[in-house]
Amino acid sequence: MAEKSNGGLGRLENTLKKYFVDKAPFQIPDDIKEIIVKFGPWVILVLMILSLPVIFAALGLTAVLSPFAMMSGYQGMWFVPMILNVIVIVLELIALPGLFKRTITGWRYAYYATLVSIVASLASYQILGAIISGLIGFYVLFQVKEKYK
Repeated sequence: MAEKSNGGLGRLENTLKKYFVDKAPFQIPDDIKEIIVKFGPWVILVLMILSLPVIFAALGLTAVLSPFAMMSGYQGMWFVPMILNVIVIVLELIALPGLFKRTITGWRYAYYATLVSIVASLASYQILGAIISGLIGFYVLFQVKEKYK
């Protein structure tokens, strides 16, 4: 039974489900899915805590160096990926309670975080990184989606 489409993101979700679940050549075994769902939120939480010093340093360096970059004539779009990465962190923070409770809302916020993360990678001209992280992220997300209600 097809899921109800909620606009463009709903259609994209249905399309991704078709490729990462229905047509996927390899399905993650149920016991592995259970492990991912059980420990995944903890991994996200630990990685977010570990990344805080890097985020604060990046924000601090950006604040300190941006006037010099502007004076030297640099007119790059450096702030777009940074803003997108902040949005990813906020979406992951919002997703965490739902992921721990195994709600579909938590899963959906993790899905949105993955989408924004891919856009951030593309905005940083990290095309290969965006493709690889998107493929792996979507594959795992859509394989475990059935565990969230």
